[in-house]
Amino acid sequence: MSDDCDTCDGCCGDEEPTRPSIYTDARAEMERRDYAKVLATVGGLTAVGSLAAPLMGLTRVFERGYSGPVYSDGVALVDGEGERVTEDTLAEGEQLTVFPEPRPGIADAPTLLVRYPEDAYGGETSMESTVGGYAAYSKVCTHAGCMVSDTEGETLVCPCHFGKFDPTSGASVVGGPPPRALPQLPLTLSSDGYLVATGDFEGPVGPGGE
Repeated sequence: MSDDCDTCDGCCGDEEPTRPSIYTDARAEMERRDYAKVLATVGGLTAVGSLAAPLMGLTRVFERGYSGPVYSDGVALVDGEGERVTEDTLAEGEQLTVFPEPRPGIADAPTLLVRYPEDAYGGETSMESTVGGYAAYSKVCTHAGCMVSDTEGETLVCPCHFGKFDPTSGASVVGGPPPRALPQLPLTLSSDGYLVATGDFEGPVGPGGE
């Protein structure tokens, strides 16, 4: 081998030519770009998925899975932890999502329990169905079946299509597309101080039923 081969960078016939680096090869550059695009796409889908989960929870559409009565006379109201609601559970102006005990009824029968001064109620409120300033309404919007989970001041608001209901006037419609009020649940206090229903909702739960 010639001494010149020490400086010829592989130009001698008996040595392999130098391969291009992957950092300068155009094909490798394209592969890196494609890989970056894949990572960006996966990252974007992950972000969208993380946002979609709470959004679906916010606007979860009611699914009818039971056709019988939801409440009946003497069925106690319980909170999300299964604790019975007492006369002191809410202060005036507060609200709480409650459920029937012991049976779940329709899709767990989410019910909005509100409390206001007795003289705040009027309009379409069924006063004989209130007790101690408490009134209760189905939480299922009568327009598309979403959960009525927002408020504007004292107005109940459905986040799907912004149906609005007045809880001091029998949950009558005061804005948006719902065709009718949220059905009211008749209430009383049991002898041991718990809120109980005296019957079922005074109207169909969810969309339809006009």
